[in-house]
Amino acid sequence: MLGFEDAEYHARRDGAQRLMAEAGLAALLLTTDPEIRYYTGYLTRFWESPTRPWYLVLPASGDPIAVIPSIGAVLMARSWISDIRTWRAPDYDDDGVGLLTETLREVAQGGPVGIAHHLESHARLPLASLAAVRRAVTLTHDHAITQRSRVVKSHAEVAKIKASCEIADRAFARVEQIARVGTPVSDVFRRFQMLCLEEGADWVPYLAGAAESEGYGDVISPATDAPLNRGDVLMLDTGVIRDGYFCDFDRNFSVGPPSAIVADAHMRLVAATQAGFDAAKPGATCADVFAAMDKVCTGGAGGSDTGRLGHGLGLQLTEFPSLIPADQTVLVPGMVLTLEPGLETVPGKMMVHEENIVITETGAAYLSTPAAEEIMEIGA
Repeated sequence: MLGFEDAEYHARRDGAQRLMAEAGLAALLLTTDPEIRYYTGYLTRFWESPTRPWYLVLPASGDPIAVIPSIGAVLMARSWISDIRTWRAPDYDDDGVGLLTETLREVAQGGPVGIAHHLESHARLPLASLAAVRRAVTLTHDHAITQRSRVVKSHAEVAKIKASCEIADRAFARVEQIARVGTPVSDVFRRFQMLCLEEGADWVPYLAGAAESEGYGDVISPATDAPLNRGDVLMLDTGVIRDGYFCDFDRNFSVGPPSAIVADAHMRLVAATQAGFDAAKPGATCADVFAAMDKVCTGGAGGSDTGRLGHGLGLQLTEFPSLIPADQTVLVPGMVLTLEPGLETVPGKMMVHEENIVITETGAAYLSTPAAEEIMEIGA
């Protein structure tokens, strides 16, 4: 089914409100797409427009209150939210701030209102509006309540992420249909996104990659018009969305037979991924999973300039936590992670590999179909 049963959102509300009670918060103020979508299921591409702000207020008890531009009222009314307060936006004199502060005063009754302040968060409203809210209520940090709630996925959420992974799996299996010697990399990117849509993606917000010999210089570049050459390593890294949830994994392809360097690097990356998978058990830490992969990639040197070797995944392409030596987050069942080891192939070039997993009661389970040790050959 699309979306979730109301019980899913009731559980999120109740869990957040328990944490709010422990923290002594009278309300939470949510301002970003993933935050608001987490508590409401409100899914729209209209966030691409920076013109209008959107707010959700979660009281210490009771249901969330949507404070949104009137253009979004019909869609929000299709969710489980019943208290929807609107204004005509954009309003150059008072773009919803008066309505928001009135709602916060009503709900908080002088108590503290939490707003996200941790790493990987931001407030999506003008600085002047934020200042007005601060004057009206006691605004404080949210004790990472929403982040802590989101990090453990329900079975229904895991199923959504699994569905996204299956779409990308099917698209990757068809890359040989769109890539061969002489094909511009930019065409490969366009056609790969088309494959993802054909296989069931709602949209493809993220696609990066490269095509060079003996590896590539970075893993975040957009495509160029350069043609594929025999001996290139083509890497495609995608995050497709299905029903609001991302996958995030890549695949490497050799254009024609791979060199010994590329073949060996691919085998080591798959081995490193498996080492991370084996280490990803309840009670282990993110640092433990990093160390397991890094031992295969660098012999335990502590990583490279690529930084982390994986991260959380769900409503966003990348979420908390990070697989780095400093992250002591303990793994628990329901956490969804990417495993993304990387290594240097020749000076100035590297290869990376990525899979998506979920932590279960007994260990990890793959959500993406794990790649074979041998790099796939295409289009010579």
